[in-house]
Amino acid sequence: MKTLLLPALLLISLVSFSQNFQNEDISEAEAKAATGWFGKPVNLNTGNYDLKYHRLEFNIDPQQAFISGKVTSHFVAKEDLNTVTFELVDNMTVSQVTQRGTPLSFTQNNNDEVVITLPQMQATGVLDSLAISYSGNPISSGFGSFEIDTHNGDPVMWTLSEPFGAKAWWPCKQDLNDKIDMIDVYITTPRLNPSNEEYIAVANGLELSQTINGNTKTTHFRHQYPIPAYLIAIAVTNYSVYSHTVANNGNPFEIINYIYPEDLSYAQSRTPVTVDIMNLFSDLFEPYPYASEKYGHAQFGWGGGMEHTTVSFMGSLGRGLIAHELAHQWFGDKVTCGSWQDIWLNEGFATYLSGLVVEDFDGSTDFRAWRQDKISSITNYPDGSVYIPAQDTTSVNRIFSSRLSYNKGAMVLHMLRKKLGDAVFYQGLKDYLADPQLAYGYAKTGDLIRNMETASGANLSEFFDDWVYGEGYPRYTITWNQVNSGSIYVKISQTQSHSSVSYFDAPVPLRINGTQGEVLDIVLDNTTNNQTYQPAVNFTVQSVRFDPEYDIISRSNNVILGTENFALEQKIVVYPNPTSGIITLEKPAYLDVQKVEIYNSLGQVLYAEAFSKTINVSKFNTGILFLRLETSEGVINKTIVKN
Repeated sequence: MKTLLLPALLLISLVSFSQNFQNEDISEAEAKAATGWFGKPVNLNTGNYDLKYHRLEFNIDPQQAFISGKVTSHFVAKEDLNTVTFELVDNMTVSQVTQRGTPLSFTQNNNDEVVITLPQMQATGVLDSLAISYSGNPISSGFGSFEIDTHNGDPVMWTLSEPFGAKAWWPCKQDLNDKIDMIDVYITTPRLNPSNEEYIAVANGLELSQTINGNTKTTHFRHQYPIPAYLIAIAVTNYSVYSHTVANNGNPFEIINYIYPEDLSYAQSRTPVTVDIMNLFSDLFEPYPYASEKYGHAQFGWGGGMEHTTVSFMGSLGRGLIAHELAHQWFGDKVTCGSWQDIWLNEGFATYLSGLVVEDFDGSTDFRAWRQDKISSITNYPDGSVYIPAQDTTSVNRIFSSRLSYNKGAMVLHMLRKKLGDAVFYQGLKDYLADPQLAYGYAKTGDLIRNMETASGANLSEFFDDWVYGEGYPRYTITWNQVNSGSIYVKISQTQSHSSVSYFDAPVPLRINGTQGEVLDIVLDNTTNNQTYQPAVNFTVQSVRFDPEYDIISRSNNVILGTENFALEQKIVVYPNPTSGIITLEKPAYLDVQKVEIYNSLGQVLYAEAFSKTINVSKFNTGILFLRLETSEGVINKTIVKN
């Protein structure tokens, strides 16, 4: 990735365009694109109106680092207004502001604001509009914002505004608090480039028309879904254009690819997989959110990708990058992180969905290796939370941390999936995407928790406190001993890499291998240190392996054959086991049992009562049940197989 970002190599060759970027490279590229624009506080002066519509009219020549245009904005007053503030970098020049043809007074200041005086008070709830005419040479953040370059000797321009670059090239409101309900984009360019080839313009939404006027061409796009300023983008060069059709259950739409002519044949061999990835994501979550318009790829001049709504700008066409940017159309574009502290709701999801492509297309072995790689990255350092602390929201490297926002965020989702089961996990994410408070709007981590708790019926606060808000990861020691046939005793001990988490609650998977080649996979719900279990095992055990599928974020784990005294666990006998009805509990007379609880594999409490010699479990679902007894000598845990 770094080599692609060197100025001498910004002319993307066939070799560089073909690279299959890993998540570390994606995050590095996104961090580089954002460089220079963090550290800007939320502009409180733009919070008093609600944007409804933009008509964006841009005049661009890809040979010139210059833009002129007019932005017409419709907005509703959230309080009585006599001034309206838009954001625009102060090196750009506003020539006129009008309202229904009448010029308005305005000022530009060194806080990158255009402050407009309205002719009369705009009352709360009233819809009105104004138009800002402007021009200038946009300040670039280095590898994004507004770029002029060449490829194979041909001019190209593109924009990339994440997170705060939009104001560098058009007057906008760019904080994560107000999506524009609908936009029309008109891009006027020279009709032909210096090689007498036609310029092709790209923008969000559906292309409605191309109008020729002498030596210029105006291309009109319309996007009819809410969109934040940072996801609005345009590009112009002598693109070659081709498409793939997505069947979409009888309502087809096009994946349109805008590719440099010199890379056309290679791109045509790489992009067809987008249809298969689109179908996978649609099956797992919901239909593509912008099917009434399009999806697309537009080649541009740096090595990563950017998930502009309905058209991702691509510096390569590796399958992993295609999957990552497409995933954002659901997680990041339809539902957008509501603050940069919650960036994992964009990047952790996109990373995990690229892993789901590995799982579906390549199989379980490759997906296990994918998870192993992520865990190795996450545990390279002992600290770091998925959620961005407020004091770190001005740090580009922290926000776009491949280790935390991308990889740990992705593995937390995988752990949540294993905790809840596939059916509940995917239903919760479907509910999250369809939530009327979030759909085509903004979400914070609490909104995800709310939807996942509703779908599962479980309290997930402990899980998110540990794995999202807390720092670090656990180290496990698994001690086991087969005292008698029919079961083994297991004790789970844990230390934490960071003091912010007192104990990481997690379902702990173990693989039990027998002396005759038997294999039994079990999952133990681990909530306290030195917790003990007695799972049923109907063979002679040779070895126990911790987390064989790499489903838990952990490091430096040990499994040992213990010689510990499991006398306490043996003091209570539970039978019959397995059972379909009533179980009997036998205990010594001197042992006081204060409470008996039964949990299912999701950690849900099914039964909580004082001690009784018999318990009827017939009403519980079949599967593994966990019996927890609080006694005068300590906690005893047993496992029951309900059939």
